[in-house]
Amino acid sequence: MSRSSSRDHAAATDPLRPVDHVDEPERDELAFGSGPKLGVLGWLRFMWRQLTSMRTAIVLLLLLAVAAIPGSLVPQRSSDPNGVIQVRADNPELVWFYDALSLHDVYSSPWFSAIYILLFTSLVGCVIPRLMHHWKAMRALPPRTPARLSRLVGFQTVAGDASDLDRADGVLKKLGYRTTRYGDSVSAERGYLRETGNLLFHIAMLALILVVGLGSGFGYNGQRLLVEGRGFANTLSSYDTFTEGQWFDDATLPPFAVQLDDLDVVYETRNPNAVGAPLDFTAHVSVTEGGEARDAQIKVNEPLDVAGADLYLISNGYAPRISVRDAEGELVYDEYTPFLAQDDLMTSLGVMKLPDGLEEQLGLRGFFYPTAVELDTGALASAYPDIANPVLSLQAFTGDLGLDAGIPRSVYALETDEMTQIAGGESGTDALTIAPGQTVDIPGGLGTITFEDVRRYGVIEVHVDHTQTPVLWITVVLFLSMLGSLLIPRRRMWVKAAEGRLELAGLARGEDPTLERAVEDLARRIGGDAVAGVGRRID
Repeated sequence: MSRSSSRDHAAATDPLRPVDHVDEPERDELAFGSGPKLGVLGWLRFMWRQLTSMRTAIVLLLLLAVAAIPGSLVPQRSSDPNGVIQVRADNPELVWFYDALSLHDVYSSPWFSAIYILLFTSLVGCVIPRLMHHWKAMRALPPRTPARLSRLVGFQTVAGDASDLDRADGVLKKLGYRTTRYGDSVSAERGYLRETGNLLFHIAMLALILVVGLGSGFGYNGQRLLVEGRGFANTLSSYDTFTEGQWFDDATLPPFAVQLDDLDVVYETRNPNAVGAPLDFTAHVSVTEGGEARDAQIKVNEPLDVAGADLYLISNGYAPRISVRDAEGELVYDEYTPFLAQDDLMTSLGVMKLPDGLEEQLGLRGFFYPTAVELDTGALASAYPDIANPVLSLQAFTGDLGLDAGIPRSVYALETDEMTQIAGGESGTDALTIAPGQTVDIPGGLGTITFEDVRRYGVIEVHVDHTQTPVLWITVVLFLSMLGSLLIPRRRMWVKAAEGRLELAGLARGEDPTLERAVEDLARRIGGDAVAGVGRRID
């Protein structure tokens, strides 16, 4: 008889071995050079067994986590295209390295996809054989009663004989055991839900990989900066930044429009140690959906659901309205320009670019102070984040803005390498300091700049993720199945009639510190107060 058939026979006849136990290959079978040489099919089987082992699945899971790290360190084309351009421009000697390893497309790179697919394959290969073994074990009868129960855990004896086995059978069934009679004994088994929970956990992991890997490909994420009083429609061209999944179709964009009516910010005013700390942000918006308009609110961490899309308020700031006129008094620029906050007191930095309308291209870069105060050095600073004494301080540059070079430029940065500074800095002329309603001349007789007024802006993020609900339910299943696999004990119990008494013993698969108590409880239920004696395990 071969070793494998001997093991199969032992598994079928040994009551101390779980029916769904799978033996590891014997060491001498794995020893190098000890068996026949493997052919192509043999090597394929060997590699499949290695791939579908739980150890390999764990290694692949860890490897996937490590492989995702470059995606958070290196700008990705899908989420930060401007960052990709900047990194490649700053490090031209590393461009070949970025391209060779697809570091700007980590999550769609061949090597990341290979790890992902191998992990999925490994989990499938782990789960399917265990499912088959578990199915067979659940349909099999409890194993035959061992000849010597005294060798098992919690060995007990109670007064009784073979006529009491029916009562023992009934007690075991009430306790949730599957039972069967073998001559003068009852064999019982319970705890299959432990392995069911374990398998369900792994199946849920597979489902999670599928849902996240495939479902996220149909979602999208877009951001739009809105000044109070302005809005946008849910079209691709309306977004400032837009990131879509691999299988996203813009025809699936739900039709709606959103206008930011007002942005309220509440600051701390009573606590002297936290004056100016923001307490609440509320965006009051008008939503048009299906031809009907309605008012709504968006708060931080309280998104607004519009046509299946979640709208988040993710940022805010100030947008001064600045108008520029040429030397003849003709209006050439009149816009609300977003300034980005640089500190908690909302000192904000902004840039304006005027490529046309004046004799020379003009660039303006400066700071906005919502509550301006003058320091001892003469410099300006903001003393409070809300508007109390708004002031603009602008530097002016003339020359080539670089907009005709065919290279994408950030609207929040001013390239001054090919420009001449005419106000502020080392130009010899003071920076242009303006309060709302004031007008100043541009040096060189180019025209005038007027600070008209200032409004708040909010950045609205539109997020569509079809995986949220499935992932929630899968997570619940993962948690419950994990609890089941950890807390439900797998036990076997035997009651055997022998020489005027009933012998009881149990066996657990794995650690079960409550097994002896369970046997004692069974003895009390069967024998009541007529316990003949407490046996002792004989090793």
